[in-house]
Amino acid sequence: MSKQSSCEDPSLPIKQLSLTALRGIGPKLEEKLHKLGIHSVQDLLFHLPLRYQDRTRIQPLGSLLPGEQVVVEGTVDLTEISFGRKRMLLCHISDGTGSLLLRFFHFSQAQKNALARGTRLRCYGEVRTGMKRILEMIHPEYDRLSDDQDLPLEDTLTPYYPTTEGLHQLKMRDLIQQALQMMNRQRGGISECLPDDILKRFQLFDITDAIRTLHYPPAEVSLSELQTGRHPAQQRLAFEELLAHYLSLRQLRLQTRQQQAVGIQSDSKRWAAFTKALPFQLTQAQQRVIDDIEKDLSQTMPMMRLLQGDVGSGKTLVAAAAALAAIDAGYQVALMAPTEILSTQHVENFKQWLQPLGIEVVLLSGKLKTRERRQALESIASNQAQMVIGTHALFQQDVVFDNLALVIIDEQHRFGVHQRLALREKAGMHDRVAHQLIMTATPIPRTLAMTAYADLDVSVIDELPPGRVPVTTIVIPDTRRDEVLDRVKTVSEHGSQVYWVCTLIEESETLQCQTAVDTAEVLRQTLPALAIDIVHGRMKSEQKDTVMNAFKRGEIDLLVATTVIEVGVDVPNASLMIIENAERLGLSQLHQLRGRVGRGAKESHCVLFYQGKLSAQAHARLAAMRDSHDGFVIAQKDLELRGPGEVLGTRQTGIVQMRIADLLRDQAMMPSVQSAASIIEQHYPDIITGLVQRWLGTNIDYAKV
Repeated sequence: MSKQSSCEDPSLPIKQLSLTALRGIGPKLEEKLHKLGIHSVQDLLFHLPLRYQDRTRIQPLGSLLPGEQVVVEGTVDLTEISFGRKRMLLCHISDGTGSLLLRFFHFSQAQKNALARGTRLRCYGEVRTGMKRILEMIHPEYDRLSDDQDLPLEDTLTPYYPTTEGLHQLKMRDLIQQALQMMNRQRGGISECLPDDILKRFQLFDITDAIRTLHYPPAEVSLSELQTGRHPAQQRLAFEELLAHYLSLRQLRLQTRQQQAVGIQSDSKRWAAFTKALPFQLTQAQQRVIDDIEKDLSQTMPMMRLLQGDVGSGKTLVAAAAALAAIDAGYQVALMAPTEILSTQHVENFKQWLQPLGIEVVLLSGKLKTRERRQALESIASNQAQMVIGTHALFQQDVVFDNLALVIIDEQHRFGVHQRLALREKAGMHDRVAHQLIMTATPIPRTLAMTAYADLDVSVIDELPPGRVPVTTIVIPDTRRDEVLDRVKTVSEHGSQVYWVCTLIEESETLQCQTAVDTAEVLRQTLPALAIDIVHGRMKSEQKDTVMNAFKRGEIDLLVATTVIEVGVDVPNASLMIIENAERLGLSQLHQLRGRVGRGAKESHCVLFYQGKLSAQAHARLAAMRDSHDGFVIAQKDLELRGPGEVLGTRQTGIVQMRIADLLRDQAMMPSVQSAASIIEQHYPDIITGLVQRWLGTNIDYAKV
């Protein structure tokens, strides 16, 4: 093996230098830098430019193209004031190859006089197409040149950094120049975390050269490569960042495997009775996943399995099979759901399946009255409650299990890594932890799963139960509302129920709820024969449950709702969904909403209303919904259109945001990242902590739970 890297040495000076080691940093500026996640000189070095300007060469005026940001030189031919709708200063320059108009909306008489005919100018700005197809720059930066003056050009591309209020680009550049000078002076510069053989095998830049190049790229560097994140120096840092994230989750997996869980051997008699009572056969995909889970549960190493399944694929039944195996062996099971509505639905399903087998199912939620809660806690602590279902209330300190052996998490993207690991620790069996089954109905593209869930084994239910009819999706402008209202009337007359989903920009939940209220009132006036009600996020849990249960019983013909029903009760009789402003939602959320219909044998439809003219991206989103029912195809498209943060969900607090890597752009790296991780785990385990700390910093805690 080649020589080992020095990253594991915690005494390297550059790693210890605080921001106050730099000139010009006081408490106020330090606080501003902290807002950007910059706490040390090393953090500053990894704070890379958002974009670059090329001020290294002069572009002839005759070769300019709209959209370019360039340096030009020319001689003023004419400067005049235009007195149209808006007073403007217009300066016409030329250089023998072409001409350019400089347009100023804010100017003084002195500025006009300084731009007299014959004056030589050097300008920097963005070239645009103006009136009469004339090329122009609006408010360019410019310098006046004397006849004998030859102003030097920049010898590197000019970086533009992410900043915050009160922190100017010039100050940021000054601080980073100081940091680079320190890096050059320090012994070995920035420590190289990766061993030589990893660098050679994957053809990676030296990290010091990569950082220096990215802060001040030489004039010959490809600007297009830099702007798209594909320059080898950027790819070098992205590779290391992905590797650090992947290794942190692998370490979590390794720690989990070193812990002890109970080995569960289930009794097949109850399972036979359970399956016999079902009105349908399990799909092959369900049976395959159940076999995987039972194999995991039989081990004394804790199961950590992610169960992916499209809307309506039968994940809950698989969870019931896992629960039955643990309960059969004398242990308790906890199932955690993100909402009161969903936890209540799970209670109903599990009671229907498990109570005939003599298994007690208990609900633990925030809405329980004091006496009910005390009784629930006593039955949990005494092992009388074998199947416990609840919301975040399961985390509370006074919830004590007697012998919890299996934890099931539904809709995992609503919970962070901390939360699911905290619940696992409630096993109540001294040195043993609970097995964990994590479910999601939001399919996660393979590349994303490899990065975000490297600590988990993954199972996929890739088959829908027989008899399920795909939902027909229609995309139409909201100007055709009358046609849809006629359709709602017809569907209701035939005994089916309807969802009408109101959406607004996510930041305004209040406006969204008000829109739902207004829509419900309009629909009541338009369709007076129908029983219409409303559910939204500002209602109390009891109110929401009352309305949703009435809808489930068929007492409501049309339910007006906000996106609160994305995860909601199962209503097989609902066969039509109308989604307002569908162009404002992401694909994964639209797919989840659409999954509320088509849960029975009836032919079902989903109408996606859009307003005005669609953008290219919105058109691509809605077309993907119309053309596909495959959640994984839709999730991949969502990843391409909106990025990984939206696909995983903003509440996924355990997944740290990438600083440099882009999971979509860099997905082709993942096989190499996995290969490098295996080499490091096998031959260089001592460097893992330093590598992870560099990229995750204070967020490393979640990998140590």
